[in-house]
Amino acid sequence: MSPVQWRRLSPRMLLVHPIHEVLRQLPLLIGSVVLGTATGNPLWSVAALVLLVAYGVARWFTTTYRIDAEQIQRREGVLQRTVLSMPRNRIRSVSTDARLLHRLLGLTVVKVSTGQEARGDAEFALDAVRVEEVTALRALLLADAPGPEAAPAQDVVLARWQPSWLRYSPLSLTGLAMIAAVVGVIYQTGAVAALEDSELAQAGLNAAQRLGVAAAVAVAALTVLLASVTLSVLRSLVTFGNLVLSRRDDVDGDGADANGVLHLTHGLLRVREHTYDMRRLRGGTLREPLLVRAFGGARLDAVMTGVDGSGEASLLLPPCPRGIAEAVLFDLTAPAVGGQLQRHGRAAVRRRWTRALALPAVAAVAAVVVSAPLWVWALVAVCTTACAFLGFDRARALGHRVGDGWLVARSGSLDRRRDCIAAPGVIGWTVRQSLFQRRAGVATLVAATAAGVKGYRVLDVPAELAWSIAAETTPWLGRTEWAR
Repeated sequence: MSPVQWRRLSPRMLLVHPIHEVLRQLPLLIGSVVLGTATGNPLWSVAALVLLVAYGVARWFTTTYRIDAEQIQRREGVLQRTVLSMPRNRIRSVSTDARLLHRLLGLTVVKVSTGQEARGDAEFALDAVRVEEVTALRALLLADAPGPEAAPAQDVVLARWQPSWLRYSPLSLTGLAMIAAVVGVIYQTGAVAALEDSELAQAGLNAAQRLGVAAAVAVAALTVLLASVTLSVLRSLVTFGNLVLSRRDDVDGDGADANGVLHLTHGLLRVREHTYDMRRLRGGTLREPLLVRAFGGARLDAVMTGVDGSGEASLLLPPCPRGIAEAVLFDLTAPAVGGQLQRHGRAAVRRRWTRALALPAVAAVAAVVVSAPLWVWALVAVCTTACAFLGFDRARALGHRVGDGWLVARSGSLDRRRDCIAAPGVIGWTVRQSLFQRRAGVATLVAATAAGVKGYRVLDVPAELAWSIAAETTPWLGRTEWAR
């Protein structure tokens, strides 16, 4: 059998690589312009621009890839040649990322994810592939192409983005983080001094003096709030607009399910697509931050081997109506969603209340010692009320369920989460007890898995039942008697 030939990326990248190199080396280009101005020789800036463009063109000529039966390889390098190889049996997901310039040229970046990335392996990306080739390339990398006797793939849309989902955007701190980042950049660049002497700053100071301190602070806070809401909504719209989550189950000639995939696409200006091999799916996590939960929303993450369980890598649905997130979770983990959760007993509830009211109790004692004024006691009362609600909410959320081959654990209040983990995906167990947990007779049971965040906790279960829960979830463990 003749060896698989090395292939080049799309020649359209000859228009993209030079622009990317110029943008990536923009400080060098600015330095050459400054040097040319200082020496009176503009050839410095022209030479730097020519070198960057030439380097970008050379990248296309020196980058090739090939896919054989066992591995995928990428060979690249202008000054230093490198060859990156990845076994095909380690591929867990394939995603695409198309920025605006790529989309105008009909190109996309194909990224291959493996379970080794968490240990710092280089990212395997093909920048860039023609859009019409992506489907066949994705099927080849995931080895999910139907055989000659297979029926056509069946695509089922699980969820589709709706404009009403934008109402959950302001409930996060994304807008405030963007404002803080902009302020930090302005401060780092030293532009604050220039702004202080500007007419706009002087006009703002004069308006603040006319309004008074209290009114000026209120106007400033309202301005920041409106800006934060606007930025959050715009970011959510640009990032998750046109989101479609679908599931494709390939069916063989006998009508039995073969390999299936989850396909997620989202974005307006920058379109991203993620394809997950359903054989790697180990469950899902329903996340409900307090404010999002108060407005009936939730976020859904995938628990999948080779995919990081935190951040955007595992996201299946952004904050959306809870009913939609639960419906998708039910489709992926049907036996895990139904059924009542088992409570953890009075000791666990008492710990929730004790930990919630510890801070107000310390604050009240300090207020008595220093003979605090009335307004301090008002703050203590507000803090006590908020912490009491937090303790009640955390106690109400705590619970777990084992059955039908699934482990379901729920906990939290500020960021409540319900983890649904498939029992076959659990590879180990850990029982932890702090000093206070030992005194209360409870323990934290941790299910170890190669998927998601690697460890999923069942908080404050009765200590004598911890190993029984583990054994019921994974029969291979056997009935292990809990030892004190």
